[in-house]
Amino acid sequence: MVPVTLSDIRAARRRIAADVRRTPVVPSDWLSDASGGTVLLKLESLQVTNSFKSRGALNAALQVVAANGRDVTIVTASAGNHGRAIAWAAERLGVKAIVFTPRTAPETKTRAITRHGADLRAIAENYEEAERLARQHARDTGDVFVSPYNERDVIAGAGTIGLELIEDIPDLECVLVPIGGGGLISGVATAIKALAARIEVIGVEVEASSAFSAARAAGRIVEIAVGETIADGLGGNVDPETITWPVIRDLVDRLVVVPEGAVRKAVRTLLSEDHLVAEGAGVAAIAAAAGLAGIEGRRTAVLLTGANIDLPRLTSLLQAS
Repeated sequence: MVPVTLSDIRAARRRIAADVRRTPVVPSDWLSDASGGTVLLKLESLQVTNSFKSRGALNAALQVVAANGRDVTIVTASAGNHGRAIAWAAERLGVKAIVFTPRTAPETKTRAITRHGADLRAIAENYEEAERLARQHARDTGDVFVSPYNERDVIAGAGTIGLELIEDIPDLECVLVPIGGGGLISGVATAIKALAARIEVIGVEVEASSAFSAARAAGRIVEIAVGETIADGLGGNVDPETITWPVIRDLVDRLVVVPEGAVRKAVRTLLSEDHLVAEGAGVAAIAAAAGLAGIEGRRTAVLLTGANIDLPRLTSLLQAS
């Protein structure tokens, strides 16, 4: 598959600009103190659908409709945020959407999927099974499958964050980006390395699911044992043929793996210090910035990618402090 280019990302921005938010960049004093650098948070938690996924989902949905007309049905698999974003995009475009998720997907995400009118099928044991079911459904019906990460238009949409970072932080030295399937960091790294190759791009995985760290060690995508994590959006194995792997291999400068305890602490501290609500997957890069990423003395953008956390889970995390 042809790699995503800077031109693709710029075209995506023109395509989605009227419907997504240019999210703010704000300083974080506590993270600056903890890291020894100057940390700026990119608040994708304030994006439409409360996660960065809206950018790629809308860009992909627009392209699907352009190619197939409004009688098309979009089908996807998701841990929750991409599914919500596809449901929102389909609603805006007046097309049908079917979203397969794990049975354990957070209710705040699944409720939103149905609120936007999509057909929710929360029947899978985990994300990997959800993706298998969604792909099989697309093969059986002719509906159009849109991957949450292994899809050029999704990656291009996510890459619009990189354009905003370059424009809003002209003296940027480093950026921390969480990695699940790799769509977000592939888009951001493509944009940043095309415009300012001097900026270091650091990927952040959670210890329970570090597929790309394993891939770097092996030189290829390998199957890993996926553990339990509150960062549900970052969990699971990835397609062995994913187009995100070559981008991560070639454009991402280094990877950092954060332990589960650091992710849980980051949810609590972000709320306490910056008064921002975030989900587990949303704070992976923040957990890395708080002393694990080696960004001392550097001006660093940290992506806060999502805020869709169930209230009982948030309450439990806060009580554990």
